[in-house]
Amino acid sequence: MKYLARIILAFFFFGVWVFEQPASAVDYRLVKITDELDMPWGLAFLPNGDLLVTELSGSLRRVSDGKVSDPIRNVPDVLYEGQGGLMDVVLHPDFATNNFVYLTYSAGTSNANQLVLMRARLENDALVNPETIYKTQNRNRPVHYGGRLVFLNDGTIILTHGDAFDEREKAQDLSSSTGKILRLTEIGDVPSDNPFVNQSGVKPEIFSYGHRNAQAVVYDPQSNRIYSHEHGPRGGDELNLMRPGVNYGWPAITYGIDYSGAKISPYTSLPGMEQPLIYWDPSIAPSGMTLYQGDMFPEWQGDLFMTSLRFKNVYQIDMQDGKPGAQQTLFEEINERLRDIRTAPDGSLYILAEGENGAIWQVLRK
Repeated sequence: MKYLARIILAFFFFGVWVFEQPASAVDYRLVKITDELDMPWGLAFLPNGDLLVTELSGSLRRVSDGKVSDPIRNVPDVLYEGQGGLMDVVLHPDFATNNFVYLTYSAGTSNANQLVLMRARLENDALVNPETIYKTQNRNRPVHYGGRLVFLNDGTIILTHGDAFDEREKAQDLSSSTGKILRLTEIGDVPSDNPFVNQSGVKPEIFSYGHRNAQAVVYDPQSNRIYSHEHGPRGGDELNLMRPGVNYGWPAITYGIDYSGAKISPYTSLPGMEQPLIYWDPSIAPSGMTLYQGDMFPEWQGDLFMTSLRFKNVYQIDMQDGKPGAQQTLFEEINERLRDIRTAPDGSLYILAEGENGAIWQVLRK
C-alpha cells in the first residue's frame, strides 16, 4: 500500500501507543501491546488469549493484557551468541488437550553447536517434562540456524535448518542436515513417507535441500502448500514453494554475490534445481512470515506478509493459486527491525520488533 500521506498521529491512551493510518485502500490502526521484551523472536497464541513469546536471550514469556510475565520456568539453557538463542515457539495442534509446546534453540559452544527441537507441557508458568526430540549435528559457527517450525495437516513438523555460513557446501550434501528443511513426527522421529527414507548415506529427515538460511515457513492447510523464505548473501533473498525431495540450489545457483563482492556461483539456474517464486536484489533480509486467512481484513485473504529486518517494514505479496503477484510495503511507521509476524485467531496481525526494548504491535481494523 502506498500511503496518500506520510504523517502519522501518535498518542498515548491507557498505557498503549496507537498509530492511526490515513485513509487508504485498507484502513488499519497499529496498537503497541508492550515494549518490555528483550529481542523477541517467536510468538504463539494461547487458547485463553494470552501470548507466548520467546526472547532470543533465553526466556519464554507470557504476555497477558499487555503485561509481560516473569520467565516461564524450566526453559533449557541456550547458547546466546551470534544469531543463536531461544528461537521459535509453536503449540501442538491439540494443545487444548495435551498442553504441548515446541521450542527451537541453539546449544553447545561457539565452535561446536547444534539446533535443538524440544517439547514440553506448559502448566501454569512452567514447562513440565521438557525433552529434546531432535538435534542437528555439530556446526562450527553460531549463525544461520533457521529454526522455524510449522505443523502440517498430517501432524508432522517442518523444521528449517540453515547452512551455518561457513558450511554452505553441505546444503547440497544429503548426508548432512545443514542447509535443509526437515520433516519430523511430533515426537521427533522420521515419517515413513519422507522423500529420502531408506536411501543409503542420506539423512532420512530431509524434506528438501539446497537452502541457505530459511527464516520462515508457513503452511496453507486448505491447499496443502508450504512456503518458506530464506536469506540470500548479498542479494538473492528468496520466497519458495516447498516440495518434497526438491533441490533449491544453494550454493550451486544463486541470484546473490558474496559480501566481499566475489561471485559465489556463475549460475542462477541449473537443470534439476528449483527456481524461487520471487527473489530480491538488493536483499530485504526477510524474517517472519504469515499467510493471512483471517476475517478482519478480507481484502488480504490468502496473501503472504513478511517482516523485513533491513528495511523495517512488512512486505505484502498478493497470492493467487500459489503464484505471487503484486508486492507492497506496509507499517513503515513502526520504524524498527521487525522479526516476526503472525495472524491472530481474531484476524488481527501481530508483529514483533527487535531490540532490548522489543515490542509487540497489533494491526487492527480502523
